[in-house]
Amino acid sequence: MSLWYLYLVRTPDNRLYTGITTDVERRFSQHQSGKGAKALRGKGELALAFSHPVGDRSSALRLEYRIKQLTKGQKEKLVTGTLAFEDLLTGLQKRLEIKKLD
Repeated sequence: MSLWYLYLVRTPDNRLYTGITTDVERRFSQHQSGKGAKALRGKGELALAFSHPVGDRSSALRLEYRIKQLTKGQKEKLVTGTLAFEDLLTGLQKRLEIKKLD
């Protein structure tokens, strides 16, 4: 089983793109060369703003969805460390436990 990572890429116009991968360096290189996500093609110089290991693919997909629901301000807090990544993980785990009870 591969370890999955969640990452955020910053574009020159200060947008944050959220993605998941098993190899952050490889995936970021793909984005920079224009072979990654269509949303990042032609956007200019990209910067890796954040990455964190998240476990298996299922957890990574759920967390990616959760991060994409955050506001830009909340994502910025995650990047700067003001919002603890572990808090997001805890929140996700609680939601999953509640769904299991339903």
